[in-house]
Amino acid sequence: MFGNLDLNEMMKKIQENMAEADNKTYTAKSGGGLVEATVNGKFEVVDIKIDDSLLEDKESLQILLMSAINDAIKMAVEDKKNQAMNMFGGLNLGNN
Repeated sequence: MFGNLDLNEMMKKIQENMAEADNKTYTAKSGGGLVEATVNGKFEVVDIKIDDSLLEDKESLQILLMSAINDAIKMAVEDKKNQAMNMFGGLNLGNN
């Protein structure tokens, strides 16, 4: 079914790729750069930058924070999907 594929080697490579992906960061901005959020590959927020001009406008700050965080998470999710497709895209599983 797997041809000449070494399953141990394949699992090791998958684990290495997953660990590498968890360490990547994804940054998104909102409000023209007034808010910037960064998440890692584990979808954890690791940094937030807020322009001082927003400190007096709580409602706008909340909206821009949510937008930036959601966009950064979407970037991380999309990248993980692409990495998975690339890892398994070359394998012809079950079609032999």
